[in-house]
Amino acid sequence: MKTDQLFTRRRVLLVGATAAAGAAGTAGLFAWGPDGTSGKAAGPASGAPARGLALKPSAYRLQPLTGYGPPPTTPGRTPVRRAPLLRLPGRGRTMVLTFDDGPDPRYTPRILDILAEYDVRAMFFVCGEMAVDHQDLLARMADEGHVVGNHTWSHPLLTSLSRRRIRSEMTRTSEVIESGYGERPRWFRAPYGAWNRAAFQLGAELGMEPLAWTVDTLDWTTPGTRTIVDRVRKGAGPGVVILSHDAGGDRTQSVKALRRYLPRLLDAGYHITVPKRQYT
Repeated sequence: MKTDQLFTRRRVLLVGATAAAGAAGTAGLFAWGPDGTSGKAAGPASGAPARGLALKPSAYRLQPLTGYGPPPTTPGRTPVRRAPLLRLPGRGRTMVLTFDDGPDPRYTPRILDILAEYDVRAMFFVCGEMAVDHQDLLARMADEGHVVGNHTWSHPLLTSLSRRRIRSEMTRTSEVIESGYGERPRWFRAPYGAWNRAAFQLGAELGMEPLAWTVDTLDWTTPGTRTIVDRVRKGAGPGVVILSHDAGGDRTQSVKALRRYLPRLLDAGYHITVPKRQYT
């Protein structure tokens, strides 16, 4: 995706952390299996797999995304809550900040500066065609403890591509990330939140877990700094994953909003962190 391109985005929310999860002291995202039953739960984090070791496909974790509707149910049965998709360090009021579409030399450094000022780590889902020319920013992310994920090479709608094209979009980006960041990405996010079976399977084969979000700031619409801040404030909660952008257009509002809401979240007792890896 070119820096100054604007997209008409279709955003779909992943079934998110609940108040009950927060009360239990563990924050996480929950998903239902394709048939509404429990399925196989993710196991504990145990470090990165060796290069070339494929993960098992875990499409069931994001099944509500592919259906664009409520979780499936069986008549007479209540949907079964899953094991957490994310295992977050610490207990209680933990949140994750994520930034898509970069890195952009105009906005990403400013976001990194703010995060460094408050000693906060975040996740950056980068596009290969942006990252290839700004690998210094990937190196900085590595040095400062941020997590870099794969957001494809050119930000296409994956559901309209062949498996070969999807694999190419993912593989090329993983190679650029490895070159600049120092290791291959462990997380993958589909552009527009548009997932399909091929995206899940190919991502797993490349050793990546899928990750969506629970609160979309819609900052790409440039709704105003105050509006972005309000969306984060109203959506804040244990286990919440915030979606913002550091590229793809004028992200001045996104930077200004982060400057405002980050200290407020910290003052409110939230622990901003990055997730540990889950394995099947």
